[in-house]
Amino acid sequence: MLKQSYHIQEEIVDWRRDFHAHPELGFKEFRTSAKVAEELEKLGYRVRRNVGRTGVVADLGEEGGPCIAIRADMDALPILEANDVPYRSQNDGTMHACGHDSHTAMALGAATLLAREKFPGKVRFLFQPSEEAGDEEGISGAPRMVADGAVQGVDMAIALHVDPSTPVGDIHISAGPSSGGVDSWYARILGKGGHGATPHHTVDPFYLAVHVMIALNAIVARRLDPFDPAVVSIGTLNGGFTQNVIPAHVDISGTLRYTDKRVQKQIHEEITHAFEIAKTLGGEAELRFEIGCPPMINHAQPSKLIEQVAVDLLGKEHVTPIPKGLGAEDFGSFTEAAPGAMFTLGTRIEGDERFLHHPRLDLDERALPIGTAILAETALRFLRNETKE
Repeated sequence: MLKQSYHIQEEIVDWRRDFHAHPELGFKEFRTSAKVAEELEKLGYRVRRNVGRTGVVADLGEEGGPCIAIRADMDALPILEANDVPYRSQNDGTMHACGHDSHTAMALGAATLLAREKFPGKVRFLFQPSEEAGDEEGISGAPRMVADGAVQGVDMAIALHVDPSTPVGDIHISAGPSSGGVDSWYARILGKGGHGATPHHTVDPFYLAVHVMIALNAIVARRLDPFDPAVVSIGTLNGGFTQNVIPAHVDISGTLRYTDKRVQKQIHEEITHAFEIAKTLGGEAELRFEIGCPPMINHAQPSKLIEQVAVDLLGKEHVTPIPKGLGAEDFGSFTEAAPGAMFTLGTRIEGDERFLHHPRLDLDERALPIGTAILAETALRFLRNETKE
């Protein structure tokens, strides 16, 4: 399959550069999804548009057999691109700084290869909107697609993510937690405002906030089991309007990360307790949580299958476990609905390393046929039941 993938390398690169030059933010992927749908229809796929708002679902094959889904996210980030390349973003302030342009191109490449094959069952492509951000209800593209029935009848789901810190020709894959679940929290600490010269007549919300922040920063270190990976971070603290007035309130917000829902529940409880300190010191606090995507858990069977494929195509020395981390990835919503796994694909530009979510993010396009081949070959082996014990 790797050889066939190299035969369409130019087409994959062209797709990637086209998407890169025309980035669109979450739930606004109108041009991207239209082009994806048109390409898939040319290949003979049965296409559904506007799934999960701006997503595309495409099926090839017959009902009654196994079904594997291949997912690619399509959205860009609100970043001004700093690269001076022919395919530079034409939408100033919007950029494919997380590699979703290449994810979409590689999935189209896999769709092209699979359209030439015969197999039992069905392959389904999930071109997902808005992995990077939630809608007005804080819900991102993956759960929106799940709610629209995108994974109904799916027996396995696979995906990839580019990794600009890893050399081309290497991938990472392993079973277990691959990224963290993420929730956001927002709070207002209420005191009593007054003149900065008479603090004894006020209830200073900054004073309350300091004690709350100490408690928040102690949650992971002193309240959670040391063997439970978790993060509680403060991202914003806003209050006041001039130097000699103590305000009536301050606003504070942050993020929490976890890999176990039991730990998620405990963190919510501990954050609530932390804000109760404001009441103990004479103030009040209003707190709300915004539930984000769940942890992304790579299941054992799909992880092993991807590993076997990668070893056969690239060699054992080029396949290593996924480095642990608590970054968020809403593919976990799909793997909650069906067993699945995501691998990371080395795309490093030698001598000029780039970083995800950075204005200079770019990748070595020699990696594109590699990712394409692994996706297509994994799907074929699953459908043909060619897995090794």
